[in-house]
Amino acid sequence: QVQLVESGGGLVQPGGSLRLSCAASGSLFSINAMAWYRQGPGKERELVATITRGGPTNYADSVKGRFTISRDNAKNTVYLQMNGLKPDDTAVYYCNVPPQVGIPRSYWGQGTQVTVSS
Repeated sequence: QVQLVESGGGLVQPGGSLRLSCAASGSLFSINAMAWYRQGPGKERELVATITRGGPTNYADSVKGRFTISRDNAKNTVYLQMNGLKPDDTAVYYCNVPPQVGIPRSYWGQGTQVTVSS
């Protein structure tokens, strides 16, 4: 079992920055890949960024150059630094542990709201 708790969302003006955090607890030794997803109003949930324990990362085209995913393995925490925020980034952001070796199912956090508005 893995538990994920996100924090760091809020209201920010266009061009501003936020840093999201996701603290993992439970059966942590198996976790290699972690990810951030988001779901905007009236939109489907979409993948934002992924990271593995060794550090390789991937990003959605819409956030490349603006968002940075990172992790602190000692703290069992993954971060999403979001710069240059746009109104289109408004969404509920979810932390995710996808199925992988040693973890047969996907785990999700409860989500944290990010609103970009002037």
